[in-house]
Amino acid sequence: MQRHSYEEPKPTPSTANTPLSSFSSLTEEEVSTLLLSSHPTTCPLDPIPSHLLQAISPTLLPSLTHIINSSLHTGTFPTAFKQARVTPLLKKPTLNTSFVENYRPISLLPFIAKTLERAVFNQLTSFLSLNNQLDVNQSGFKKGHSTETALLSVTEALRIAKAASKSSVLILLDLSAAFDTVNHQILMSTLSSLGITGTSLHWFESYLTGRSFKVAWRGDVSRAHQLTTGVPQGSVLGPLLFSIYTTSLGHIIQAHGFSYHCYADDTQLFLSFQPDDPTVAARVSSCLADISTWMKEHHLQLNLAKTELLVLPAKPSLQHDFTIQLESSLITPSRSVRNLGVTFDDQLTFTDHISKTARSCRFALHNIRKIRPFLTEHSTQLIVQALVISRLDYCNALLAGLPACATKPLQMIQNAAARLVFNEPKRAHVTPLFISLHWLPLAARIKFKALTLAYRTITGSAPSYFHSLLRVYIPTRHLRSVNERRLVVPSQKATKSLSRTFSFTVPCWWNALPTLIRNAESLTTFKRQLKTNLFREHLTL
Repeated sequence: MQRHSYEEPKPTPSTANTPLSSFSSLTEEEVSTLLLSSHPTTCPLDPIPSHLLQAISPTLLPSLTHIINSSLHTGTFPTAFKQARVTPLLKKPTLNTSFVENYRPISLLPFIAKTLERAVFNQLTSFLSLNNQLDVNQSGFKKGHSTETALLSVTEALRIAKAASKSSVLILLDLSAAFDTVNHQILMSTLSSLGITGTSLHWFESYLTGRSFKVAWRGDVSRAHQLTTGVPQGSVLGPLLFSIYTTSLGHIIQAHGFSYHCYADDTQLFLSFQPDDPTVAARVSSCLADISTWMKEHHLQLNLAKTELLVLPAKPSLQHDFTIQLESSLITPSRSVRNLGVTFDDQLTFTDHISKTARSCRFALHNIRKIRPFLTEHSTQLIVQALVISRLDYCNALLAGLPACATKPLQMIQNAAARLVFNEPKRAHVTPLFISLHWLPLAARIKFKALTLAYRTITGSAPSYFHSLLRVYIPTRHLRSVNERRLVVPSQKATKSLSRTFSFTVPCWWNALPTLIRNAESLTTFKRQLKTNLFREHLTL
């Protein structure tokens, strides 16, 4: 097999107009905002509980502000903040407790350390965004981005390819202990190439070096172990630094003609092709081989045993029979894969995902029903919303365009949840219950999420890659519609059908909204008016 010739570009000086040579000082008000906006944590390394620290923060603000600004000005991360307490947590209750690999290491860091990190995180992200240094295909830990927006981008590309009578292949890369093996020298070189210099660069060097951890297990604590590689687990800056570290991976993938999308260390690459293309298997093998080489050069390990391959044929009757041989591993296609918490099937019907979601929700409802006699109506509602409704809402925008019969199992779960809250019998009418709970039914919840993303796209707060999915209608002549915030509905003439794509379904929904809602001045106002409109549309007694 002929390898694709590719040479990774060497770091070059940043194109930024002004390098980030030093961090700006924070005011007491800014430190207070960082403290109070952080979720309280439980860490044995904190001298006082984080919730108590937040409660008495007005008294401590001058001292905390001095500590943070001294760190920023001197380029030194305090040594006291560099130790982590690691607690192993079993990944699943059913796993064997005697195998180390069945545990997930939960790293706890001092609360004030995270506050300092958040101050640097804000300034670093502002600098990178201002100078277009962030990978647009990286959705991890970015404002306005989420697993849902990342999956929507990938799903839409696959659906459009299918509508154009093309097959696709989706590859989900799995890395072993990705954050733990980051090479500090390479990371520092990458930061420097982006324009991080002077005191700021020294701060990151201080932040990364001299770290240690202790493991807590069954009441005992191990001795301290030094860390010479990796970005801190459980930290604020860790995911962003890892994203910066792996930015050049995108060049490798694109050099082979593949598209890609990342969420932190989860990378998915995909390729659409004509069904009779005989070179696909070789292209996939060549791309994965170069990715594996890049990983080794960057001290990362590609776990081929857990790397998954999904082939999506142009039509159900078509079968693509190919496997990928890489090193000593054989990667065979699966009928379905789990991608960022959502199960993808080879026809993009999301039948498996809906089935698994319904099954997990039924299990949660079964357990809640056991303790329902001991709960008040209000507490039951809170538990149901936390354990059931949140699962129904997770990435539900991916279901936009699916027929009602496909999502019926999820609607039945929501019906059962409403009856459980009010202790109603199995066949009780649910519309009055939904009105009392102020719950939109499932179809309306999907539409609410999708239209909210549309509003954010129009107003510029959605990820930049959404602008290729939803385009604002601009009339060729000055018409009244120029101020109506309409979206372009794609033509279906050149394809089999775009009716189930996000970029066709959502503009149709959006343009059908009253002009007053489309022209809402803020996202909060839009959501309130939209929910009222959907209530009137879907819940009528």
